Amino acid sequence: MQIKKNVFCALAAVCLLGVQAKAQKVEFTEYDLPNGLHVVLHNDSKAPVVAVTVMYHVGSKNESVGRTGFAHFFEHLLFEGSENIKRGEFMKVVSANGGQNNANTTQDRTFYYEVFPSNQLETGMWLESERMMHPVINEIGVKTQNEVVKEEKRQSLDNRPYGNLITYISEGLFPTHPYHNGVIGSMKDLDAAKLDEFKGFFKKYYVPNNAVLTIAGDINIEKTKELVKAYFADVPRGADIVYKKVEEAPITKQVTDTAYDANIQIPFMIEAYRVPGRDSHDSKVMQMISSVLSGGASSRMYKKMVDEKKNALQVVAFNYALEDYGMYIVGALPNGGAAPASLLPDMDEEIKKLQTDLISPEEYQKLQNQFENNFVSANTRMVGLAENLANGYTFYHKDTGHVNEELTEIRSITREEIREAARKYLNPNQRLVLYYLPGKGKAQ
Repeated sequence: MQIKKNVFCALAAVCLLGVQAKAQKVEFTEYDLPNGLHVVLHNDSKAPVVAVTVMYHVGSKNESVGRTGFAHFFEHLLFEGSENIKRGEFMKVVSANGGQNNANTTQDRTFYYEVFPSNQLETGMWLESERMMHPVINEIGVKTQNEVVKEEKRQSLDNRPYGNLITYISEGLFPTHPYHNGVIGSMKDLDAAKLDEFKGFFKKYYVPNNAVLTIAGDINIEKTKELVKAYFADVPRGADIVYKKVEEAPITKQVTDTAYDANIQIPFMIEAYRVPGRDSHDSKVMQMISSVLSGGASSRMYKKMVDEKKNALQVVAFNYALEDYGMYIVGALPNGGAAPASLLPDMDEEIKKLQTDLISPEEYQKLQNQFENNFVSANTRMVGLAENLANGYTFYHKDTGHVNEELTEIRSITREEIREAARKYLNPNQRLVLYYLPGKGKAQ
């Protein structure tokens, strides 16, 4: 299983862009089963592999006060077994048939996948249909996975350098919205939950009308449709899910906080801003701003703080795009004993330049090239493409074809829009300043 683990590495990795061929239009077939399951099929016969994926539109933001951590818990629990798969056998079936599988949870969705040789397509579909229709949710499984989640929390968050960084940022930016809970939630809440509460959470959210089944790879579309019907048509439809976004009051005054991490020796100086959600045009603009500030050795913050002044070991600017809101995070690791607070003026100076002057035509062209390369790279693996297709339907108003529109939207962003977004969202009175320091502090 995987959640957002080493935050610094994750933020840095997003900024690395590989050189790929020109983007090609992604062809796909989509339709709904009568039970509400949305199905997306993509044929790519370049390699004899197939990815079978299911995205459920449920994440930590759907949890109740006092019962956090359920969505991530189910990421684990639904590998326990089913009425037709003995406990502990799920992953054995995958490996015995030459496949790989995993799952991950965010604040907004849970994503399961298997990658098989294409002649094992039916195996993948059977496994996901069993997970959806016949899971075994009992005291043994809940107790077992509760211990697994606790150990994951210790390894991935509590005992990992910078592991709780996103948690502290979320708490600061979202005092009201459930994004402040974090994906893994509270172990106290999971310990207190009753079996019927877990069953109720499954019955409400892990239903076909709250899911997208995406199959991508070496498949025959018409034969795959027949298999989809055979394995998923009998899954009962659930009740309609009504979600109401929790509105946060605007941040109008800088919030300053300090957190401590016993696993680190180097502080992390962070400034974070609340920005629009991932389906907005401005969210794409903020992605481009991230690249200008910290996208590689030629980026503005890197050249200024790492190369020239040498007061930072590393810098990062990252648009953490979520469904309801986003978190725009700018940060730096001090070098050579520099005080964390001394990094703020340099970060702010580069933001101020973006707010004042248009980026150069050369920088703009570089951004366009970077994002095209990044777009193509993201769609080279079948499981990545399947996830992007599911994301389009889930998060872009049922627009599965968003995968083919995203690059066009990026290309349409102007230098003036970059300046305007920096002016609109990246101001001192709209942010959280977090001193993330070595030592012991807030307990999670």
